[in-house]
Amino acid sequence: MPLTAILAFADAMPGWAWAGFFLFIAAMLALDLGVFHRGSHEVKVKEALIWCVVWATLALSFGGLLWHWKGTELAQQYLAAYLVELCLSIDNVFVFIIIFSYFRVAPRFQHRVLFWGIIGAVVMRAVFILVGVSVIQRFHWVLYFFGAFLIYTGIKMALPSKEEVDVDPNHNVLVRLFRRFYPVAPTAGESGHFFIQHEGRRMASPLFIVLLVVETTDVVFALDSIPAVLAITKDGFVALTSNIFAILGLRSLYFALSGVMKLFRFLKLGLAVILCFIGVKMLIEHWVHVSTFTSLMVIGVVITTSVLMSVAIKEKHVAPGKNLPRPE
Repeated sequence: MPLTAILAFADAMPGWAWAGFFLFIAAMLALDLGVFHRGSHEVKVKEALIWCVVWATLALSFGGLLWHWKGTELAQQYLAAYLVELCLSIDNVFVFIIIFSYFRVAPRFQHRVLFWGIIGAVVMRAVFILVGVSVIQRFHWVLYFFGAFLIYTGIKMALPSKEEVDVDPNHNVLVRLFRRFYPVAPTAGESGHFFIQHEGRRMASPLFIVLLVVETTDVVFALDSIPAVLAITKDGFVALTSNIFAILGLRSLYFALSGVMKLFRFLKLGLAVILCFIGVKMLIEHWVHVSTFTSLMVIGVVITTSVLMSVAIKEKHVAPGKNLPRPE
């Protein structure tokens, strides 16, 4: 990518804003892993809910600062992008449940895997958004491709599907490539580290394989979420910060919701409606202007309706773990 495109992306906001944001995020992550989760332990629902509130408060406070500094329009774009990305993250939570169930990851090690997995996700999302914003600035017609893709994704998400997420490491290209060049120990041991000494050799532990699966899965989810965010805002700073705040709250969301995912079964249908709406908005924006406030209201109403439907309409009993793949 040309250096001018990167500079144009960065020039959307002054350098001190970028530096301040990333320093703040780095400090929060260091506090999270270095102080509150220094030792491996099982994250309980109460602790997860507290961290959900912390990350949500930080995200909304940042939106308030953006509103005070740059005005209503960018603040609304930030909030809409944050809500869309946060709701799309619910699918990630479901996949994390499948991955940890398949690999039988002990609860006390799950936070470590998710922490480093989300660090990798932040880096990848930053690259994807950088590329996306730069491509849109150079080739405006890409917006129509993104719009059509979001409509296709929304329709596919709304249709019933019996497909299960494939988390078998033997089907993962990155995992197979890694195993070809680096030995993998049969067990993770009691340390929970990604690399351990086994039979006198330094090997990767199975937890590192789980991390690779988590990272590659996030790339797939980014194919949906990045176009959705760029459909809401073309401002690189707003797109990136809203995405990162949503991702950083994902670990806590997983531990808070993993036991009650069935309560939000209609949220996926709501997300399908939102993706289709955003896709249509992208396709018609040359002729019909849909304000950010209108988009924000549509997103809010659809999310609220899908959650209320999930609570009001009782689900037929399904045996626990029936739909989760089991290791052979």
